Amino acid sequence: MGSAYQPLDPHYQKPSSKSHGCFLSKPFCAWLTFGFLSLALLHLLCCSPAGTQQAMFSPLRQYINNTYSFVSSVPGGGRSCNYSVGNWVWAPGHARRYNATKCNAKASHDCIRNGRPDTRYLDWRWQPAGGCPLPAFDAGAFLSAMHGKHVAFIGDSMARNQAQSLICLLTASFPYRLLYREEGERSFNFWRYAFPSHDVKVSYYWYPFLVKATGKSEDDAIRDNHVHLDTPGDRWSADAGTFDAVVLSAAHWLLNGAIYYNGSEVIGAHNAPPELNYTGVGYAWPLHMAYRTSVERLRSDGRPRTVVLATFSMSHFDGKPSDDPTACMRTEPYRDGEKDNEWVFREVRDIVYDEAEVARAKGGEDSQLRIEVLDVSKLASLRPDGHPGLYMRPNPLANGMPERMYSDCLHFCLPGPVDTFNEILLQILRKKR
Repeated sequence: MGSAYQPLDPHYQKPSSKSHGCFLSKPFCAWLTFGFLSLALLHLLCCSPAGTQQAMFSPLRQYINNTYSFVSSVPGGGRSCNYSVGNWVWAPGHARRYNATKCNAKASHDCIRNGRPDTRYLDWRWQPAGGCPLPAFDAGAFLSAMHGKHVAFIGDSMARNQAQSLICLLTASFPYRLLYREEGERSFNFWRYAFPSHDVKVSYYWYPFLVKATGKSEDDAIRDNHVHLDTPGDRWSADAGTFDAVVLSAAHWLLNGAIYYNGSEVIGAHNAPPELNYTGVGYAWPLHMAYRTSVERLRSDGRPRTVVLATFSMSHFDGKPSDDPTACMRTEPYRDGEKDNEWVFREVRDIVYDEAEVARAKGGEDSQLRIEVLDVSKLASLRPDGHPGLYMRPNPLANGMPERMYSDCLHFCLPGPVDTFNEILLQILRKKR
């Protein structure tokens, strides 16, 4: 226990600086002290357990990272970094940060365990344009920024991909407890982890439309999705009062289509069977409404929190059917401008920015809700090499190249490019209001 705080005594006289605490010369005392400290540091580095080193050096690393991030994030005289544009640059080993098997990643995303032979996809880092640096993910910095808080990911399987990446990045450095996980086939759809050292919780909620939905999203054997655009997802909405930071990510399921409701009334559909004769509403308007309903639920309780709207991360089937075994077999990123694929994600990304502006305008400057955009569309579009592809299953080519086999050209391998999403998320969450 440390000694109790003693207030300063105004009558206390500081000892004269002329009295020496060392009978040798001052320079010699200084060098002697430096030598002892160096030996102690060397002993700590060489002989102490890894856990002790983590505890001793984490504050120092965090201080350096905080200082570096602050100085380097204002290269243009106060301008913040724009992480959404840039290029992938060669950086051997940059993404080799954890073992996906040890952090209970979804088996179909554990590409190394499944036998993927090329690992160059782990040797690239995202370099934002203009020389703006993006610091490597620091688990200690993330947990310190979120100390005592609950971080929730809500959305589709790309939201889950990012949430699992975060768990793997954090559990590689800090002890954790699994507080809850759904049982059975839905075990990856609802879960919560705790990090006791910083009193942080991280949760994931499977809501591919963000709002309430029944049908195919709950049971793949059902043909249609029935989506209630005026009602937030029940499970995440029930827990919303505990959220301090929320990442909302959806689009893929809305692009595929659904039947949409306001209350109990059908208001239209997208890609519904023609025999149902519903009014076509496209995907853009329902996506606007899904984000708006979700943000309003998170605003309604008045709790101060950060809401991050993540943009669309495109797939790389490149026009091939999903059961074509040659889909997404590229082994290097695209260079910026090498392939014009912005048209794929531009409109969906713009919807996210539009809804962020609507939410900010409604809240005003004094809003308890801080709205941010996590724009990953460009950086994700340049990584056709980062998907599991055929290696969504163990050793897919053990019997040669099959004529037909499903490939995953949407999600990213863990570890992989999706870890960069969390590097940017960390910078967003560390920003001051």
